Amino acid sequence: MPKADLPLPVKNLVAELKRLPGVGSRSAERMAVWLLRNKKAEPLVLAGAIAEAHEKIIACPVCGFFATRELCEICTDPRRDESLLCVVEQATDVLPLERSGAFKGRYHCLGGKLSPLDRVSPEDLNIPELMRRVDVAGEGMEIILALGADVEGEATSNYLADMLRGKSARVTRIAQGLPAGGGLEHADELTLMRALQGRRDF
Repeated sequence: MPKADLPLPVKNLVAELKRLPGVGSRSAERMAVWLLRNKKAEPLVLAGAIAEAHEKIIACPVCGFFATRELCEICTDPRRDESLLCVVEQATDVLPLERSGAFKGRYHCLGGKLSPLDRVSPEDLNIPELMRRVDVAGEGMEIILALGADVEGEATSNYLADMLRGKSARVTRIAQGLPAGGGLEHADELTLMRALQGRRDF
């Protein structure tokens, strides 16, 4: 007797959900069943929201953040400090910085980080536009590298620092160290080393 299996439309839904980052077979099946069986689920509303976002959201041609028109809200905000440019890996990295309320400058999203294993080279990143922005800004600009502390993030930061050397802009990097509320017993050696190197007057 053949084993019972999901109908083809459900299988197709599971296959599409599995394409999402971090979603495995079991998670995709649970989501598919929830969308089909739960009274609170509104699959047509979800499908409409996905279609609308796909149709209306673009990458800002200046900074790479999410936009619904020609430029994003950050690039069109005249209150932003033009002398501060924070370089991040992805557009989603802008959100925690904005939510902190600590940064009032502008952003530049690279669209990734250098990773030979994933075949991501400098040509795959939004580096030429960054160089153009630095050249147009002239003197007095500070470029803040806010990239990850992993191997690829370090490599990307070093590459950008080399590219920016000789330009009139000042290049800095965000401080790294212990998280708020964290204790020394939970910190790894590299984090402790950076926390000590980045110490300041109190």
